[in-house]
Amino acid sequence: MTVLPLMRATTPPDLLALARNPSVDARQRLLMGVLTLCEAQGASEESAKAFGDIFLTVADQIERDIRKILAQRLSQADWAPRAVVNVLMMDDIEIARPLLASSPVLQDEDMMRVLLEATLEHQIEVALRPKLSGRVSDAIIDRGEPATLTALASNRTAQISGEGVRRLVEHSRRIAALRLPLTRHPGLTEGLAEQMYQWVGIALRQSIVARFEIDEDRLAALVDQATTEAATPTALSADSPERDEMERRLIDKLHTAGQLKAGYLVRAIREKRLGLFLHGLAALSGLPAADIRKALADNSAEALYYACAAVGMDRAVFPAILAEVRHLNDGMPAGDGGSVWQRGQLSPSSALRSFRVLIPA
Repeated sequence: MTVLPLMRATTPPDLLALARNPSVDARQRLLMGVLTLCEAQGASEESAKAFGDIFLTVADQIERDIRKILAQRLSQADWAPRAVVNVLMMDDIEIARPLLASSPVLQDEDMMRVLLEATLEHQIEVALRPKLSGRVSDAIIDRGEPATLTALASNRTAQISGEGVRRLVEHSRRIAALRLPLTRHPGLTEGLAEQMYQWVGIALRQSIVARFEIDEDRLAALVDQATTEAATPTALSADSPERDEMERRLIDKLHTAGQLKAGYLVRAIREKRLGLFLHGLAALSGLPAADIRKALADNSAEALYYACAAVGMDRAVFPAILAEVRHLNDGMPAGDGGSVWQRGQLSPSSALRSFRVLIPA
């Protein structure tokens, strides 16, 4: 289907004729015709609603090329129905990108949804969005995903608090890509720059010295100190108490906001975030994190399955989840639990009771 025919039906008689035609082709032409009228004459509340109603009626039948055109044309429209923009922002990244970058109707809640449910490419576009709010910036920092953190650090117009910049600097210890944009970030203070000096390369050290006009000899002494400390087990690692606490706080925030779902746990483990998976499973099931740890270290996968079933996770995805957990957890839990997940779906209450039989409180 070409674009040109979709643009022709812009007069009321043409649109009326299309409205009487129930075919998908006619509905798509009607949709584009109403959009053209909204753009040409200024969208009224009624015309914007009509556009939204038509779109939502045929959303699953609209061709990809048409969705891409819609997203581009709606990306600057302050009248665009938020429900329509929400559908398109979760579409393929090439369709979603202009909306995530500039749609004026998107709100913080929409950005948070993208961070929780969409692909990494979508999340990066959120982090790059001009004038991103401090609330969304904090959520990105909480998640600790290297690619989105780097995109956020590169976004000069994003609202990032002093504490947020400090946390980005701390993340730059383990994420080398963060270092260059942070040395140029307007929120970087001299004190934070001195901290970064301890773990950046020669070129970035020179940039820090030039920008803040600080004593390079004194900073060299800090590097020597950091080298000594690196030999001790105090550095932040993936399984450190500090990392565990950071992940627990993130899960608490998501749970309190009603944004923690079983699907998030699936995504967390696929992204190799075992700590987020553990704390998320504990929060959703109501089981203590210590008991989830026992299930993860058990000689059978049965208890872990029951915990996953208790939060509504589909049994069909459990074998893949188990494989990822074992990969991240030194092969544990061992065994197959008699492939209990093949016996049929359990209700959450039954799953919790079964878990308690294996892992008593």
